[in-house]
Amino acid sequence: MNDWLYRYPLLYPGILLKRYKRFFADIQLASGEIVTAHCPNTGPMTGVSTPGSAVQLSLSDNLKRKLPYTLELIQVHDNEPTWVGVNTALPNRVVKLALATYLFPELGRYSQIRGEVVYGQDKKSRVDFFLTGSDDDRPIFLEVKNTTLAQKRLALFPDTETTRGQKHLRELMALLPQSRAVMLYFINRGDCTHFAPGDITDPIYGQLLRSAIALGLEVLPCRFQVTPEGIQYLGLAECKF
Repeated sequence: MNDWLYRYPLLYPGILLKRYKRFFADIQLASGEIVTAHCPNTGPMTGVSTPGSAVQLSLSDNLKRKLPYTLELIQVHDNEPTWVGVNTALPNRVVKLALATYLFPELGRYSQIRGEVVYGQDKKSRVDFFLTGSDDDRPIFLEVKNTTLAQKRLALFPDTETTRGQKHLRELMALLPQSRAVMLYFINRGDCTHFAPGDITDPIYGQLLRSAIALGLEVLPCRFQVTPEGIQYLGLAECKF
């Protein structure tokens, strides 16, 4: 296959024993050894952190790291056995690769991609990507949200109350219509075909998202196939609002 957006390094299989203090996960490797891995995910990982689940770990060669293993993938069985990406540092790297090849036609053309650009009324926020030189001369502010919660084949964001996510929506709304504001939901599992806001977990976020869309916010619920080999883009999910 030659359509990988991202190829994982060599991953090591194991079984999740427990996740705790947000950033730690005890894993039993195939050899029987039990290791503590870094869990690069600040959220609750609702529905995707069940003890006994199969996992995949990457191994760093940085001798200064206290935890050489990193939790990358967890397998769920909501529909069929499906790998879910749980490393929240990875979606922005993948989206940057996709933007460089104009993989999302909905964005049109642009000439420059910048990351982590300061914006917002208090200038204390950073948008994930800032695209300039676009077709209609308006800059594009693009925010990326890792999405792993699912009900059957419906991907949901957020998986918990997120005041930070609410703030991002308000700040993107303030940019309209002088700029284009885009919310890209990185659906980090290949078994979901539809997307909706997680009204049960955060009803305020759902209300804000609908209000933002009415003002012109663009929503890209992007589906990704995730396997221990790598990540592939599957296209857009259908929105259910």
